[in-house]
Amino acid sequence: MHVVIAGSHGLIGTALVEHLARRGHHTRRLVRHEPTSSREIGWDPAAGRLAPEDLRGVDAVVNLGGVGLGDHRWTPRYRQEILQSRTGPTALIARTLADLAGSAGAPAVLLQGSAVGYYGDRGDEILTEASSPGVGFLPDVVQAWEAATATAEHAGVRVAHLRTGIVMARDGGSFGRLLPLLRLGVGGPLGSGRNVWSWITLADQVGAIEHLLTADVRGPVNLTAPSPARQSDVVAAVARELHRPSVLRVPRIALKVAIGDFADDVLSSQHALPTVLTASGYEHVHPDLAGAAAWLTGRTNGSHRPR
Repeated sequence: MHVVIAGSHGLIGTALVEHLARRGHHTRRLVRHEPTSSREIGWDPAAGRLAPEDLRGVDAVVNLGGVGLGDHRWTPRYRQEILQSRTGPTALIARTLADLAGSAGAPAVLLQGSAVGYYGDRGDEILTEASSPGVGFLPDVVQAWEAATATAEHAGVRVAHLRTGIVMARDGGSFGRLLPLLRLGVGGPLGSGRNVWSWITLADQVGAIEHLLTADVRGPVNLTAPSPARQSDVVAAVARELHRPSVLRVPRIALKVAIGDFADDVLSSQHALPTVLTASGYEHVHPDLAGAAAWLTGRTNGSHRPR
């Protein structure tokens, strides 16, 4: 397939470009600088510039853009940036796809980044794609983010919202910060450790996105493993693979001092299940925590199996 990717230089985007290339797909990146090769398409979301003809002949667009939640403290200004960096570019892509809809070579699919933050802090409640949104800053952001695709959906484009959980990756994201501490034996649960983390390995994240390029799925899709676990159990499983202890608990107040309001997201609890993804026929490479921890720490080399 011919796939255009926005947010292609982030953790997931970088891995996705590599994965799709290995699988024989043709990818192009949306970039905000002057394109330096035929593999890049220039656009300017702030100015509302994306040439419809640059997307003609493309099978699907994958939009993973947005500033990192943990990159800065959540000042009022950065909260606004978190929102606008997601809704503005998404709305531009959606409008462009709507303008092309029905014409020759128009992309038929938009896989839109989203997050399980949609559900808010829900304790042990089991959450599926049919569950109601939560209350708070992140649930509000995610609802606005998903709503920004409305013009493409109304034009008949198949839109799937990728409600991604906590991504297990060796070199970035939350686990990229946690792994060095655990290797040194100075890591442990955050806060009480009883909040539920809906995790997914990076291998399954990109494998699921590839699957959704052709699966007949619309609307929200929880991109999580089928076995969410308490945060303390996730940390302990990774520490065991490293043969290190995981007893140095980080108090909630210390985490709050260190990273500000982002701590509320890290300590929130979402028991989200990949109901739609599983029903569509996707088989997780790492469905259980033990296998995921072994892969994360490099003890196994599993990647997504060919379909």
